[in-house]
Amino acid sequence: MTKKVNLVTSAGADVSTVNEAVSQRIKLYRKQKKLSLDELSRRANISKGMLVEIEGCKANPSIALLCRLAAAMGVSVADFVDVSIKPDVHIITEAEIPELWRGDKGGSARLLAGSDGPDMTELWLWEMLPGEKFHSPGHPSGTLELLYVQSGTLTLGVKETVYKVNSGCSATARTDVPHFYENQEQHPLNFIMTVNEKASG
Repeated sequence: MTKKVNLVTSAGADVSTVNEAVSQRIKLYRKQKKLSLDELSRRANISKGMLVEIEGCKANPSIALLCRLAAAMGVSVADFVDVSIKPDVHIITEAEIPELWRGDKGGSARLLAGSDGPDMTELWLWEMLPGEKFHSPGHPSGTLELLYVQSGTLTLGVKETVYKVNSGCSATARTDVPHFYENQEQHPLNFIMTVNEKASG
């Protein structure tokens, strides 16, 4: 059973501040691209009511929802949370790195940095405690993920196949299909993930 996972921030950060920034940027990009709420709702396959809630900073969007909105507008999730690349060099302090997933036992996923959309690359740092799982319905066509397990064992499911990626090992995965990451072991799991997504069309 899939449950909604909400956008949260790193320890000590104010979640309302991040949500407010995300809602403002979504509204800004929508206006820049001259998209009505109805059109963006259709493109992202998200209800108009949910978009109104997000832009009004009354909703706490999940990673999957942010990905759909970003793809629909030709930007990246990193653009929404302001960790995308700037001209030449953009230094992102530890306090500015957002935590976009929090597991039910205390694990986390942090978006360390990313490029601008629509062709985008993201760098993530994941920690999963025993028993935690994250499921994704799939990214846009052609999306590739590179994973490196720093400690623990990653259980990676892609479509109907499940793989074990041990500590010190890497993996590449096409993730434009349903997939999941899970820690089925008794020790914490830490892995680095890069997501490369090409603009459709």
